[in-house]
Amino acid sequence: MAALFWAMGLSLLLQGCLCSVGQTDRGCMKWTSSGENVCCEACYPGHHMGNRCGPRPKDLCIPCEDGTFSENPKNARCTRCRQCVGAQVYVKQCTDTTNAQCGCKEGLTCGDDRCLFCVKKCDKGQEPTEKRSCRPCPAGTFNDQLHQMCKPWSNKCPNPEQVIVAKGDALSDIKCANVSVSTVHKNKPAVVTSGVLLAFGLIITISSIMAKKRKTREEKPIPKTPIIRTPTDDDPRTLIAIECSFHEAEQEQGSSSESLASKESSEQLIV
Repeated sequence: MAALFWAMGLSLLLQGCLCSVGQTDRGCMKWTSSGENVCCEACYPGHHMGNRCGPRPKDLCIPCEDGTFSENPKNARCTRCRQCVGAQVYVKQCTDTTNAQCGCKEGLTCGDDRCLFCVKKCDKGQEPTEKRSCRPCPAGTFNDQLHQMCKPWSNKCPNPEQVIVAKGDALSDIKCANVSVSTVHKNKPAVVTSGVLLAFGLIITISSIMAKKRKTREEKPIPKTPIIRTPTDDDPRTLIAIECSFHEAEQEQGSSSESLASKESSEQLIV
C-alpha cells in the first residue's frame, strides 16, 4: 500500500516538472502540489481558470470560447473580442490570445490612440480641432504632415553659417541658405572700386563749385558807357544832360582845370 502511494506521488511530481517546463500548451501552465491535488497558479494564454485545485492540472484551465480571448494567464474568465463598427474597419482579427485591432475608412483617421472613433483626416497646411474638424494653420505656423498640429516657424537657421532667404508658409518652415565666405571676398574689390569712384566724383564736383565761386568774385562789374546825343532845340533834356556831363568832367580834372574855367568866365564878362 505504501508502495502505491509512493508511485502516485512520483507520477504527480514528474507531471508537475514536465508542465512547469512547458511541455504542453493546454490547461494549467504552472501549479503546486497540495496533498493528493495540485493547485494552478497560471493558465496558458487562450485559457481561463476553471478550478483552482484538482487532481489533474490539464483540467483546471478551460479554453476561451469563440469571440473571446485571454492575455493574462491568471484571469478567471476570457474577455470578449472588440467589434469594429461604423466608419471603423478591421486591421487585425481577434484570436484566443489577442484582441481585434480597428482602423478607419479611407479619408478618415483614428480620433485617439485606441482608435475608439474616427475623424476626418486633415491635409497638410491644416490641423485638427476639438470639434473633430480641420482648420488652416494660423499665421506664423505650418504643418507638412497629414493630420498633425501646426508648428510655429523657426526664428533662426539651424546652421550658424546660414541666413534666412524666405519666410515660411502654411506648408513649410522658413528657408535658409549657406553664405559663402569666398563670395564675400570675391565681391570685396568691386565694392572698394565703387567707393573710390564715388569719392573721386564728389571731389570733382566740389572743386568745380568752388572754382565757379572764385571766378565770380574776381570778375569786375562793366561800367556803363554814357550815351551822348547831338543837342537839339526840340529836346532841352539833351542840353541839360550835356551840361551835366561837361560839369562832371571838369570836376575830375583837378585844380588846374578849375582855374582855367574861372579865367574864361572872367573874359566873357568883360566882353
